[in-house]
Amino acid sequence: MDLEQQRNEVDRNYDFFMRTIDKYLGDHANEFALIRNAEIIGFFPTVRAAGEAGDGRFPDGRYSIQEVTLEPIDLGIFSHAGH
Repeated sequence: MDLEQQRNEVDRNYDFFMRTIDKYLGDHANEFALIRNAEIIGFFPTVRAAGEAGDGRFPDGRYSIQEVTLEPIDLGIFSHAGH
């Protein structure tokens, strides 16, 4: 995947996540959402667990991870995309 495709995936996932975050705050606050193709794949207790799940399910690296919180957070590479 080239850099532009990666950015588009991350942007689309982030937009989806921010538009739907209110649905997840009650049950999944402070967990980490694994997102691919603007769809929540699952919620995980740590960013590491979400990254391992993403790497295992999506070897192409096309996924994003976002913490379920309204507080801004920088997860480094995880906030941009896997790989």
